[in-house]
Amino acid sequence: MDDLVTTIKIILLLMSLRVILRLKRWRIKRKRLWVKPRLLRRGRRGAYLNLCRELQSEDLQSFQNFARVVPNQFQQLLQMVTPIIQRQNTDFRDAISPGERLMITLRFLATGNNLMFPLRSVKLIPETCRAIYQVLKERHLKVYPPPHCGAQFFNYKHFNSIVMIALVDSNYRVLYVDVGCNGRVSDGGVFRGSTLQESLEQRTANIPQPTPLPGTDMSMPFLVAADEAFPLKSYLMKPFARRGGLSREQRVFNYRLSRARRIVENTFGVFANRFRFFLSTINLDPNVVEVIVLASCALHNYLRDECFNAYLCELTDQDGQETWRQDPPLQQAALPRSTNASSEAKQNRERLMEYFNSEAGAVSWQWDRL
Repeated sequence: MDDLVTTIKIILLLMSLRVILRLKRWRIKRKRLWVKPRLLRRGRRGAYLNLCRELQSEDLQSFQNFARVVPNQFQQLLQMVTPIIQRQNTDFRDAISPGERLMITLRFLATGNNLMFPLRSVKLIPETCRAIYQVLKERHLKVYPPPHCGAQFFNYKHFNSIVMIALVDSNYRVLYVDVGCNGRVSDGGVFRGSTLQESLEQRTANIPQPTPLPGTDMSMPFLVAADEAFPLKSYLMKPFARRGGLSREQRVFNYRLSRARRIVENTFGVFANRFRFFLSTINLDPNVVEVIVLASCALHNYLRDECFNAYLCELTDQDGQETWRQDPPLQQAALPRSTNASSEAKQNRERLMEYFNSEAGAVSWQWDRL
């Protein structure tokens, strides 16, 4: 009997030992490298150290196509964001340098490639965008909806989106941007719920005082040029509705207003051409998309101020169809339609119409566009 018990114990012990050995072998197979060997060679053979520096010293045009900035602008921007994005090296591995972080981010903005990178890259791009926006301080942008959000971001154009509202001046600078409203919001809530309308209604926006129109003593307030989708307001000018036919004077007014609005369309065209991620479906959380959009707006203003002619298209101010205008457009957001315009707003539009048709305000080519 004792021999049988001993034999059973030995068998159980051997079986346990076999299981332990198998588990150890499985763990050895599953063990991951702390740093992949090819990444250890990044400091000597990486794209940033070799390709980017070669382009920077030998081919400035290719460098600008790669990063959407010229080398001097890259270095200036790098100096500004380095204190924010620099990370400490450890005994185990070196941190990704600020230059690499900035180049990865600029390349993402330039190409719009989905973030099919390691988790580290997915984190560093939003971090760098926050830094860019910090130092530099309505369209639909396609996004993948966040988990468990249902149809909250699903818009009337049948894709998931967030809405961006921007105010642009005549020099292609973004003066105001509001981004983050989900695409499910009703048409009337897009503009009405923005802080832009609130500041314009309450007259808290930094808008100059009324000034006489050129060549006259007729004082007019500064107005925001908009299309027919917006409501007519005392601070916001829209064209005459086309239904029912328009008079010659009204057609002239609509043409002149559309020329002013062309600045906005050109700005978004340049914007999407320089930062092509706007034309792709962005596989990121909407909160991260908001940070990236704000950083892109700040970067747009920075590049426009630093190198106006190189950054903007050569024929941006002309009526012709440039190649960037053939790119897929940013999706136009639905905005509220209103028929309850105030008498002041209607009076402002009538006065502008009279001015555009007068000798003081007319331009020679406007009659050819009717």
